[in-house]
Amino acid sequence: MKSLEELWELVTEVLKESLSEVIYNVWLKDLVPVSFEDGAVTLAICEFKRKIVEQKFNDVLSDAFEKVLGFPAEIILIEPDGSDKEQREPSSPERPQNEENTFETFVVGSSNKFAHAAALAVAANPGGAYNPLFIYGRSGLGKTHLLGAIASEIQSVNPDLKVVLTHGEQFTNELVYYIAQRNMSDFHNKYRSADVLLMDDVQFIAGRERTQEEVFHTFNTLTQAGNQVVLTSDKPPKDIMPLEERLRARFEWGLIADIQPPDVETRMAIIKRKAQVLDLELSDDVIQYIADKLKNNIRQLEGAVKKIKAIVAIHGSLPNMVTVQNAIKDIQSEERPDSVIIEKVVGEVARTYGADPADIRSKKRDAQTSRMRQMSMYIISEMTNLSTKAIGNEFSGRDHSTVVYALQEMRRLLEKDSSLRSAIDDITKNVSESD
Repeated sequence: MKSLEELWELVTEVLKESLSEVIYNVWLKDLVPVSFEDGAVTLAICEFKRKIVEQKFNDVLSDAFEKVLGFPAEIILIEPDGSDKEQREPSSPERPQNEENTFETFVVGSSNKFAHAAALAVAANPGGAYNPLFIYGRSGLGKTHLLGAIASEIQSVNPDLKVVLTHGEQFTNELVYYIAQRNMSDFHNKYRSADVLLMDDVQFIAGRERTQEEVFHTFNTLTQAGNQVVLTSDKPPKDIMPLEERLRARFEWGLIADIQPPDVETRMAIIKRKAQVLDLELSDDVIQYIADKLKNNIRQLEGAVKKIKAIVAIHGSLPNMVTVQNAIKDIQSEERPDSVIIEKVVGEVARTYGADPADIRSKKRDAQTSRMRQMSMYIISEMTNLSTKAIGNEFSGRDHSTVVYALQEMRRLLEKDSSLRSAIDDITKNVSESD
């Protein structure tokens, strides 16, 4: 490694691939590398952000440095010298931060065509097409890209409009800051005077009463004035738990559009586009291989192409199948088949409650086993794209209506039982982090 700056450049690439664009820009973009000595990396950032980064992103930074260096590094966060030590307002980007996030660079396929068309309509006629527009889908499928494209298009045509692009968690953190500063008027002016409000990952406001109240009043102020609101989430409004009913109803006022994992043709098109952007020549066989191996995440597809480009630049050779296999093996290992997830979910639910996994999958109908089975079905539904029929088949061939009832029952219970929510969150976390 030639310099600390080069090390940090590589680390930031890893961070951008592992975090959403808004999260990176809001919390980690301002980090400044200071030193790297005796296995410890010192980074400088203002006091307000330092506290948040220490609490929420220290492990993310550690993992990124270990991925680049090949060994773990201690992360030390300090305040910059001089006036930067003062607590600052957490910034929220009001303009798109990634110039590549435009409609021209968004690859349209059957899995995202509806959401793309809705986003185009909103960008062409903010406040007059679909208001609000609610886009949902799993991480890495292009929701943030569409938000950036909407912002870019609106500001290119109407540069005088105030476009505010934020994130559910960022909105909460700003709220906390303004409350502490006893300056809610500035907070209200920032968000309630927007001509277009774009909020990514709105599911982060779930369970936060004061945040939900502010979102509710901001939403009402903007929509009543005819100003545009666009929201994204990893799930539809009815599945965001716990969420106030009045907010859920408003999120469902306009148009709800989902984005599904891309089909193979769309995946190939995404790979080709990214390769062209990087001036990288990939054969059809290589493109097909990547598309066949990485199926669920656009960010992973683009990351694989970037990694191939880096390998080619280092070794000075044309990309072949061996190069591609080496480039995507780490990414590929992150994806697990649905059957593995199902087995781990059932096993983790059984372990949590001291039961036998076979009983959960069986036809036993006692109350405790039935509840564990419903929990398992709910978590599997959250973690996979399986249909209710397919989920039922995993539990002794139960009818899809049984699964639908189980999901509805769990959602009803989750609205009023915080301990159940904690249990499900713990189980989901353990399944996600298991090897």
